Order: sequence, then structure tokens, then C-alpha cells
Amino acid sequence: MTVPAMTVPADSAPEDFLLGGRVRLTQPEGAYRAAIDPVLLAAFTAAREGERVLDVGAGTGAASLCLAARVSGAQITGLEQRADAAAYARRNIALNEMEERVALVEGDLLAPPPVLAGLRFDRVMMNPPYLKAGAASVPPDDWKAAANVEGAASLPDWLRFAARMLKPRGTLTLVHRADRLDEILAALHGRFGGVLLVPVWPKAGEAARRVLLSARLGGKAPFRLSAGLTMHEAAGGYTEAAERVLRGAEALEG
Repeated sequence: MTVPAMTVPADSAPEDFLLGGRVRLTQPEGAYRAAIDPVLLAAFTAAREGERVLDVGAGTGAASLCLAARVSGAQITGLEQRADAAAYARRNIALNEMEERVALVEGDLLAPPPVLAGLRFDRVMMNPPYLKAGAASVPPDDWKAAANVEGAASLPDWLRFAARMLKPRGTLTLVHRADRLDEILAALHGRFGGVLLVPVWPKAGEAARRVLLSARLGGKAPFRLSAGLTMHEAAGGYTEAAERVLRGAEALEG
């Protein structure tokens, strides 16, 4: 697999603000930029003080930093394959002065770096690429392509890696497309249980395009379906519930 050459973050890189300004995030101008999915993922990851969390496919660090901002006692490790994204993530960790609680490891989930050998985490969170390799045209932008279209690692590979990195009874959380839910559940079967599904509705009465899902390694509890989160009012703008999560840094509970 060819990994793109590293792009060093420029001092003039655009800066975004997440969670109502609690998190500062630099991202490359004109390339793929983190949207609300990593913010929702972090809000849905119910980490507690003292727990260790692995953020697989950490990108520029948005989900890791949002979780660290909300749960001050959690220790978070991000795993990112792209050297250029990893460089931005390290810069963002320093920008938010979270070096003592957030770390970034560069490497591939199909060939995990030695630093992860033997480690097990209380929680694994992930925002895998949404589209199957070969099932969609690949965007010309490298960042957007890596974020949106699967590479060598398929969706089942991501979920197997989560099972490998979790402690017994540890919890996986992920955000993905609603139309791939059947694949996710099939890949979890036999390893995970206690599945909780939270549909993300664009507006009331519209079909969900995204889902948030949690599952426990070795869990036996029955499947649960949440009422979900409605993002926008009919006339536009975020709902109060979405505002509390996106800007108020509240946890998103099922």
C-alpha cells in the first residue's frame, strides 16, 4: 500500500473550533475537513475517569480531543495511518495542551505498530471510511479518499481489530452509514453483544443516514434501539438536543 508523502502542518493552517470553542483544531486548507461525525462519536463514547480509549483512524485528532475535553480523567491513544494526518493530530494535541492525556501513534491497523503490542483498552472508538473499495469513485483529494473510501482494510477488518485491542467486556463505539448496518451487525456477531443503536435523523420524518452503535466484547445483553438524535429543525438550524451535544459538550446517551 502506498502512503502519501507527509505534509507538515503550516503555521497558517486554518483553525476550527469544536464543542463551543473547547477544542481547537488545525486542518489542511482545501483538503478533507472533520465534520460533526467525530464530535458525535466522542459524545457517544461513555468513557469514565481512569479508562483507556483507543481512537482508530484518528485523523487530525478531532474525536480524541473532543472526548478528552469532555472526560478529563480519560487517557486516549489515537492510531492514524497517514503521516500527514498524524502530523496535524500531534500539532492539535499540543495546541490544546493535552499531551499528558492524548497520544498519537502512527501505523496501520492491518499491521499494528509494536508500541500497541500487548496493550488492551477499556474502549475503542472509530469512524471508518463509509464506502466500500470499488463500490464508489475515489475522490481526487488523497485526504478525502482515505476518509471516505475503504483501502486495504475492509469494514470487518476494522471491527476485528477493535476486538483484538479491547479488554474482555470492553466497549466498541462507532459511527457509520445507516445503509451498512447489516454488514456491521454481521461482523459483530459471535464477538460482541449488548448492541445499542442510535439513529441520527437529519430532520424529523426523514430517514436516518448515519447511525451510532456501541457493543460490548463478549456481551450477552439483548439488542437495544434508541429513539435517536434529530439534528436539524424543519426550518433549519440545529435542534436543542443537537446543540447540547455539538456545542455544549454533553454526552450522547442512548
